[in-house]
Amino acid sequence: MACAALAAAAGCSFSESEPRYQTGLEGLDIVAVAPSVLLPGTRVVVQGRSFIGAPWGKSELVLAGTFESGGAIREVEARVPANFVDFEHLDLPVTEDLIAQLGAREGQFRGTARVEVDSAIDRQVHESRAIEVSLTLATELTPRLDQLEDGSVIFVNDRLFVRGDGILLGGAEGTTYAEVSGCFQPGLDGELGPCTPVGPINVPVAPDGPFDRQQASFPFAPEIAGIRGGVFRGQVQLRNVHASGAVLESAPLTAEYQVTQAQVLAVNPNAVSLGQYMAVEGGGFVGGATDQLTLLHLVGDYTDDGGSPPIAIDTVLVPEFVSGRLIRYVMNEDDDLGRTLRLRGGAGVLTGTITPIVSFRDDEVTGAPRELRLRIAPVKQVVYLHFTPQYVTSLQHFGLRGVEDRIRARVLEVVRRDYRTVNLEVRGEQPDDFSLYSEVEIGGPDPNGLGLLGYDNTPGKDVGNLRLHDRIGGVNAQTQADGYPGYGGVFVDSLFIFSEHPGGFAPPSPGQDPAFDDIFDPFRPDRGGTPVDAEDAAGVPVLDSGDRCPAQDRDEQIACAVWVLGSLIGTTVSHELGHSLGLANPGGPDVHLLTDKPGRLMEAGGGRSFGERAELFGEGPGRFCDLEYLYLRDILPAEEPEDLSERPDCL
Repeated sequence: MACAALAAAAGCSFSESEPRYQTGLEGLDIVAVAPSVLLPGTRVVVQGRSFIGAPWGKSELVLAGTFESGGAIREVEARVPANFVDFEHLDLPVTEDLIAQLGAREGQFRGTARVEVDSAIDRQVHESRAIEVSLTLATELTPRLDQLEDGSVIFVNDRLFVRGDGILLGGAEGTTYAEVSGCFQPGLDGELGPCTPVGPINVPVAPDGPFDRQQASFPFAPEIAGIRGGVFRGQVQLRNVHASGAVLESAPLTAEYQVTQAQVLAVNPNAVSLGQYMAVEGGGFVGGATDQLTLLHLVGDYTDDGGSPPIAIDTVLVPEFVSGRLIRYVMNEDDDLGRTLRLRGGAGVLTGTITPIVSFRDDEVTGAPRELRLRIAPVKQVVYLHFTPQYVTSLQHFGLRGVEDRIRARVLEVVRRDYRTVNLEVRGEQPDDFSLYSEVEIGGPDPNGLGLLGYDNTPGKDVGNLRLHDRIGGVNAQTQADGYPGYGGVFVDSLFIFSEHPGGFAPPSPGQDPAFDDIFDPFRPDRGGTPVDAEDAAGVPVLDSGDRCPAQDRDEQIACAVWVLGSLIGTTVSHELGHSLGLANPGGPDVHLLTDKPGRLMEAGGGRSFGERAELFGEGPGRFCDLEYLYLRDILPAEEPEDLSERPDCL
C-alpha cells in the first residue's frame, strides 16, 4: 500500500525522523489457541489482545516445536495466515497447507504458538510472546458416549445432556448426531396407550462450548415422539458424520423420559412497550420448521390509564420460536392486539389468560391456560451506540487509544444527559429485548469524502418518529439515489477540522480553534506528542466539568482529552439522533434551526463552536430548544417529570 494512501487513513512512519504513530499493537499478546484437537476444516481460534486487521496489518500464527506421527518426531515451524475477528480474536481454518507444513495428516504437535503481525503503519513485524501449546491432528473422530441424561420429566424440545468424547464442532468438520430409537406410549395422568415404535431419528448435537468435544446436548425434537405427553423408552447413540462422508458411531446407552405437554410458566417482563419482546417461558414449544408452529391464545381485558371502559381482548398471537423453553412476541402495530392497545398513544394494564397451542404436522395440542397481568408501557425509543473498529483505530490519530473505554463512557454519559426526561434509552450493547431499536454507528473517516462530523442517512424526515428502527450508519442506497451522501454515522477523524494543523485527517475549516490543539497535541503522534498507554491511563481522574482544561499535568491532560473528545462525539451523536427523530422544526421541512445563537443543539454545524461542543470555557452544553423539547416529550412521553430548567428558544 502506498504511503500517501495509508497516511490519509492512518498515517505512516517509515523513518526515525517521522512521527511515531501508534500501531495498535502496543499490547499485542496471545493467551490461548483452541481447540486442542484439529480436523481438516476445523476453525482454529487464537485468543489474545491488541490484534489488528486490514489495512493496518497482516497476522500469522506461528507454531514452532515438534510433530510426532507414526513414531517419528521432527522439528517444525508452521506459519499460517490468521484472519482478524476482533481486537481479542483471530481465526484460521485447518487447511492442506497447514497439514503439509506439519508433515502428516495425523499426529501430535508440542511446542509454542505466537502471533506475528506485519504492520502497515511502521512496516515492522511485531511479535507476541510465545505460549506453550499441545495440538492433536486427526482425520476422523470416533464418538464416545459415557453418560446420557435419563429418567427425567421433560417437555418436547427440552435439551438432553450427553457426556463423552470425540464430538464434532460443526462447520467444515462435520456434525455429531444423537440417534434415538425405541418406543413411545402416549397418554396423561398415568393412562398410557400402546408403545409405538420410534426411529431411528437423528438429531444434531450441539457442543456446550465452541471447543467442547466432551459435553453437549440435543433437543428431544418433535420428530422423535410427536408433541403429546407420554413415556419414551429406548436408546441413544452418537454418530459422527464427517465432512469427508465418513461415519463413526459410539456404543448406545438406554434412556427413559416422561414427556409433559406444552404449557406457559411465566411471561416477562411485566411491562412492555411498542417494539419490545414479550418473553413467554414454559416448555413444549415447537417451531423453526414449516411443519411446526406455536401460537398463543390471549383472552382478557385491557384497561388504559385514562379510565376508559375496559376493552375485551380475544386474539391469537404468532410468537417467534426461540427454543423449546422460550418463545417471544414483539409488541407491534400490525396485528389485532397492537391496534386495539394503541401502543403509541397510551398505556394501561392487560389482564386475562394466555394459552399455548402447538402443532406438528397434522397434530395439534392445546395446553392449559395461564393467568396473565401485563402492563402496556408508553412507547420507548431504544438507541444502540455501535462503536466500530474504525472508531478505535481513529483514536490512534489522537494518541488516545489507551483510554478508549473512558471516552466511550463519556459519550454514553453525554447522550443520556441530552435526552434526559425523554423516554429514550441509550445503550452501549446491542439490545436483545427489543426488536425495534435505532442504531448509531461511531466510525473513523467520513466514507463520503466530505469531512462531515456526522450524517443522518435515514430515508426522509421521520416526523413523529414513526419508524423506531432507524440506522444511522452504513450506506443507504435510497439516500444515495436522492443525490445526498449515502454513508451515515459519526466520523471521529473529521473532528480534526477544529485543529489548526489537521494533517490529512480533515480539510481546513473556518471553525479551527487553538484550544483543540492545546488539548490533543500532547498526545498526537504527528505533532510529536506521546500517546497514552495503559500505564498512563491507570491514574487518570474522571472529570465532572471542563473547568480545569486545558491542563499542564499529564494525568489532568489525559482527563481533559477524554472529556473533550467524549463531549465532541457525544453531542454529534445527540444531534444526528435528533434528525432521525424528526428534528429540527418538526412542523416544517427544515432539518436545522435557522438561527445562529449559542447553546442550540440542532443548529447547523457552522453555528456550533468548538467550545460549545467540547463544553469548555463556560460554553455549552448545547440543548434542545424549548419547542424541540416539547416535541420530544410528546412523541416519547416519559414517566419522569418534565425538565423545567430554562432552555434556549427555537426562534
